[in-house]
Amino acid sequence: MLRIVNVMGEVYVAPVNAHALRRWPHVVPIQVHRDGCDRIPGLMLRTPMSEREIWKPDVTVAAIVEDEGRFLFIEERVRGQLVLNQPAGHLEAGESLVDALVRETLEESGWRVQPSGLVGIYLWTSPVDGVSFMRVTLAATPLGHDAGRPLDRGIERALWLSAEELATHPVPHRSPMVAHSLRDYLANGAGPMDRLQHVRFPVAP
Repeated sequence: MLRIVNVMGEVYVAPVNAHALRRWPHVVPIQVHRDGCDRIPGLMLRTPMSEREIWKPDVTVAAIVEDEGRFLFIEERVRGQLVLNQPAGHLEAGESLVDALVRETLEESGWRVQPSGLVGIYLWTSPVDGVSFMRVTLAATPLGHDAGRPLDRGIERALWLSAEELATHPVPHRSPMVAHSLRDYLANGAGPMDRLQHVRFPVAP
């Protein structure tokens, strides 16, 4: 019989003995069983909540795309409800923020865009599931539209709205960041793109 233990964030599979439990009194052992071939067929790990856990918000990007006073939005279904959002999505491994913005905007709206400035970085926690998002919002210029491109699953359509039309649009916003970031853009514009750098470490000399 083995036990899985979580020690300072590291997971170990080892026999449990009194010495180990004295050395790491905060360890929570989880019992698992070997099968006849001396293999562990499946593991279930319960990690205790503690003040040592690191809070990690999801990193996302969002695009404020303007064309002659109108702005690009999408209508999408989230948990079955139709909501309004800017083209937005998660940063993927190895991507720069700029690359993620271009990809997400194309996948969700069919529009190719050129990022032009930093609007702001926003932090919001969903009251529905408690997930937190750090949202990097960039302004972008439309370059062209691929009308025949299939949109991401859950996306109903892309549409253009003025700020006034957004205020009276009947579909609820996916989060407060939708209207807030647009207000920031209208009030302050966007900062220069050179404030946003993508540096891979280690940096060559």
